[in-house]
Amino acid sequence: MKKIYGSATEALDGLLFDGMFIAAGGFGLCGIPELLLDAIKDAGTKDLTFASNNAGVDDFGIGILLQTRQVKKMISSYVGENAEFMRQYLSGELELEFNPQGTLAERMRAGGCGIPGFYTKTGVGTVIAEGKEHKDFDGETYIMERGIFADLSIVKAWKADETGNLVFRKTARNFNPPAAMCGKVCVAEVEEIVPTGSLDPDHIHLPGIYVHRLIQGEHEKRIEQRTTRAA
Repeated sequence: MKKIYGSATEALDGLLFDGMFIAAGGFGLCGIPELLLDAIKDAGTKDLTFASNNAGVDDFGIGILLQTRQVKKMISSYVGENAEFMRQYLSGELELEFNPQGTLAERMRAGGCGIPGFYTKTGVGTVIAEGKEHKDFDGETYIMERGIFADLSIVKAWKADETGNLVFRKTARNFNPPAAMCGKVCVAEVEEIVPTGSLDPDHIHLPGIYVHRLIQGEHEKRIEQRTTRAA
């Protein structure tokens, strides 16, 4: 099966449709699948639901899709540092489902493992628990969270081989592996594609069985907060 495509647009061909559910990797400005997000913007696909730790900033990451009003709902943990996100949410233009960070990661991982739901103590007694099933285990109360099953996963890795085995560099590993697992189809963008067999099996972070399509491209190296002092 062909996995390597020439561009983000080619890799997403036939996968996008209005109203779809997309799981995206990234944490702050690190590990964001920027090329694939640009291609989704150019495709004009709308009414999207995104599961992602955060929504980037106003001009980068999912933020570019907020600017064009292509996102209907966000399932996120952190929504700061994005003025357009805040404006749309406060004006009622954007739906938002808050998730504790660990819960969101586990919801993605659970979906990738075929687990429809799980119990957690995180969020018990808060607004997070409202409307969710409660159950006691050994005298402790837990709430049930649903696994995430997305139509499409988009992720960014450092290196891949031709079969889609992925290696992430440092903190870019963040939400990318669980996000990759929970989509019906996973498209990954990487900085380098190497021949099959050249990656040490012990160094592979995500097996290629989860990755259906691959692109290689140039990526911007952004710094979220630059703090300096006089020499």
